[in-house]
Amino acid sequence: MNVTYFLFFLFILFGTLIITYWAAQKEKTTRQFYAMSGSLSGVQNGLAIAGDFMSAASFLGITGSIALKGFDGLVYALGFTVSFLVLLFLVAEPVRHIGQYTVADVIYARFPCNNIRLFVSASTILISILYMIPQLVAAGLVIQLLLHVHYHISVISIGVLMVLYVVFGGMMAASWVQIVKTILLLSGVFLIVLIILSRFQWDFFSLVDQVSEKSPLAADFFLPGQLFRHPLEALSLNFTLLLGTAGLPHILVRFYTVKNQLLVRQSVISASWFIGLFYFMILILGFGTVAVVGVEHLKAIDPSGNLAAPLLAHALGGDFLTAFISAIAFATILAVVTGLVVTSTTSFAYDIYNHIFKKGDAKETEQLRVAKIAAIVIGVIAIALSLNLKQLNVTFLVSLTFSVAASIILPVLVLTLYWKRFNRYGVFCGMGAGMITSIVAVIFGPMLMSQPLFPLKNPGIVTIPIGFLGAIFGTFCFEKHEEDIPFQEFEILSQTGISVKKMVR
Repeated sequence: MNVTYFLFFLFILFGTLIITYWAAQKEKTTRQFYAMSGSLSGVQNGLAIAGDFMSAASFLGITGSIALKGFDGLVYALGFTVSFLVLLFLVAEPVRHIGQYTVADVIYARFPCNNIRLFVSASTILISILYMIPQLVAAGLVIQLLLHVHYHISVISIGVLMVLYVVFGGMMAASWVQIVKTILLLSGVFLIVLIILSRFQWDFFSLVDQVSEKSPLAADFFLPGQLFRHPLEALSLNFTLLLGTAGLPHILVRFYTVKNQLLVRQSVISASWFIGLFYFMILILGFGTVAVVGVEHLKAIDPSGNLAAPLLAHALGGDFLTAFISAIAFATILAVVTGLVVTSTTSFAYDIYNHIFKKGDAKETEQLRVAKIAAIVIGVIAIALSLNLKQLNVTFLVSLTFSVAASIILPVLVLTLYWKRFNRYGVFCGMGAGMITSIVAVIFGPMLMSQPLFPLKNPGIVTIPIGFLGAIFGTFCFEKHEEDIPFQEFEILSQTGISVKKMVR
């Protein structure tokens, strides 16, 4: 075991544990545990959103995808960045106006039905677990490479840590770990970019020329078609990434950690700048991997490409830089999985336990206890599912999660916010159609079957429209329920945050 690597990992571990201990002293109420009592500023929340979004799949997987597949790998970075425009213009402020802690709050505000709350909550937990898996896979690979710890032990260790952070620190611990991680990640990637450019006399085009010469793809490196042979596959991926962010529950709940809609706007705009800068630098890291490390060397050590960034750091700065960058990757993984666990446990404790089992009368101590138990159970499930997925590129696993989120959550969220005729039956049909088609498309798709029944690796271009069509079909087939909130009243609340009932009083 390399002592330098071990010390850097130890530093990150102790730093995050100190943050968790500090947060544990403040987490006394459910509002603090679920949403930090809305105490973050816009820029702080933007850093936390970026920390939640810039996952290990982004840092490790996209760097490798660009190095191995050229232009097609860049599609991931562009899609992730542009997706924040949809989030900003369509859903961010209405979600903050309507909800209190979870996405289910938003749907329930218009359609007060416990079955809807249960369905949305279960979908939130499913999506969160699916998103945890690639983070844990990446964690296992990084720790296995650097500390020579067995992959399974690495995954279990990270899983235990993420559960501890949530159990003791809640949203406050998750948020500050994410903020610190974003600053470290941007700083570390910027440092590598400077070293790469200095190797090529600060001439970006000289680096580009080296990529064309050294990549097995040659001039085709900058042309589409290396990863996706069929244009429909590339279109489907872009479509999924564009819409997927607005359906990710762990991103949507971050709008409850600020006090008002102005701070929501500042959060999304600042997060967009941080994320855009990050993905631009990841492009240079991908080029640097080809020019400095070499594609053949990368494939020999890790055919999936997930270890491109650590290998590049080692080629540029030896053990010290490798340890620094890998420790940042470690912090990245911890930050993202902690946010996912908080989101899923909040959904279970607040939506299912408090509102469904206890009819909204659960004591705060009960909710906190249930949330902590749920964190343990969800952590165990995510760890178990991650142990046998070592060979898959983590970026692909994330894109599948985006597809599921955009197919299940996004259609009903958008139609709830903007379609006057929409009703609760449309919610059930839309979510059911999106969930079933997403799962079927993945199970019978080319990633899990040698002779697939469904041809696309990225099924979003099929499953997302089906989610919308299912919601529209259910709406037209059934009349509005008498308990549904009138759209005019709901629209005022979603656009201003002002309740009509309170105005009347």
